[in-house]
Amino acid sequence: MGDAPRHVAIIMDGNRRWASQKGASAAAGHREGAKSIERVIEAADRAGVEILTLYAFSTENWKRPRGEVRALMGLLEAYIDSRRKNLMDKNIRLGTIGRLDRFSPALRRKIEEVKNITGSNSGIMLNLALDYGGRDEIVRASRRIAEDVKKGILEASDISEALFAGYLYTGGLPDPELLIRTGGDLRISNFLLWQVSYAEIYVTKKFWPEFREKDFKKALVSYKKRVRRLGG
Repeated sequence: MGDAPRHVAIIMDGNRRWASQKGASAAAGHREGAKSIERVIEAADRAGVEILTLYAFSTENWKRPRGEVRALMGLLEAYIDSRRKNLMDKNIRLGTIGRLDRFSPALRRKIEEVKNITGSNSGIMLNLALDYGGRDEIVRASRRIAEDVKKGILEASDISEALFAGYLYTGGLPDPELLIRTGGDLRISNFLLWQVSYAEIYVTKKFWPEFREKDFKKALVSYKKRVRRLGG
């Protein structure tokens, strides 16, 4: 598909509701949702998308039941272990945004290893938002800027939108042009609050485990039909 957005972000919602409808556990819903990740990466790559950012684990997700959080951590570790070779074979570059310091040392090490070995790949970038929160990101960026002003590295007058954006986790990346949300809810759930200011939003009632290539294509078709005035 021509004229695909360079950067697509997805709020992968509905794993637990899908599992509940099937009479399965939340962990089973998350496992099934992981399969949709592979389908969507391939669909985005074929469409010409350069960056795919997936909301994998939010700062608020720590509040979930301990067993579910443990299952999510195990699923993330298993995904990193199992997809390492696949990422290299398919020329995919792994990136992350968010905090990694609250993950186990073993999981952090595995994530950083895969980021390093795929860093020179030239294909689509799979950007996982891990322990990510939009407000937390903005607060952390503000603190770093304040520290640099205090050190004399910056003057207060130097602060601009472009400079501020460079202090965010996504510094150096283009903002998403398209934000997809599965599960039907009409909110952005503390995801990329700064970066999606002018993103086109596409919501589907399909739960994430049900999301397929044809659904991704529908989102791209909807995007292409819109007129992006960007405030002009």
